[in-house]
Amino acid sequence: MNDLLAASAQLLGDWHIWAAMLATAVAGLMRGYAGFGTAIILAPIYSVLWGPRAGVPVMLLMELIISLQLLPRALKDADRRVILPIGGAACLATPLGTFVLLSADPDSLRRFIGGFVLVFGLLLMSGWRYHGTRPLSMNLAVGTVSGLLKGATGMSGPPVILYLLSGPEAAIRHRANLILFFALIAIVSIAGPLWGGLMTLAVMAKLLVVLPVLMLCVPIGARSFHVVPARFYKPFAFGVLLISGSIALLA
Repeated sequence: MNDLLAASAQLLGDWHIWAAMLATAVAGLMRGYAGFGTAIILAPIYSVLWGPRAGVPVMLLMELIISLQLLPRALKDADRRVILPIGGAACLATPLGTFVLLSADPDSLRRFIGGFVLVFGLLLMSGWRYHGTRPLSMNLAVGTVSGLLKGATGMSGPPVILYLLSGPEAAIRHRANLILFFALIAIVSIAGPLWGGLMTLAVMAKLLVVLPVLMLCVPIGARSFHVVPARFYKPFAFGVLLISGSIALLA
């Protein structure tokens, strides 16, 4: 424990940790407000600051903690008939994605993460959504793709977000569905990095510094869901996605 505290204190002298804390604050506000945003913002930025093999595990641990925090209130509003098959398929596919994280070139993986976030941001800005039905086969396919992405990059959100937001449900149902999905996959996603030896002292020290920032900002974002009009949130969210993706792609 003393070694962990010492390593965390030492990080405060490095500008990288302050940049990570700023990004974490923005991600926490988005996650609390919209039910997503943690991984999409932090995966590319953490990968630039620390490399994917350190940045992704830190982000996965935070995603697990914050998902469990948001889950109780979301359970009653989520559509379990849709989300449980998506989450189940994602959980089964996540270990295959983790193999990519453990074996891929870190620089190439970082650029892939940045490019993927950039494309996702542009898709959101274009207004494109999936407008088909939601049969079981499609739920399983979306979940499988999301699981592969979760294991490799820490981001399972883009396919699920584009898929789920296409429906006519109210915003509160969309938000609850996303929270339930992220909680399901977060539990499984840390197993691969743990088995692969990525949960090192350095990773835990980074987590100890940035996690309080996330825990503080998520409740603020959650409260703002009932106050801040969506027209203010969307331009801000799109801008953050494009900036974070561009940084990871070009840095």
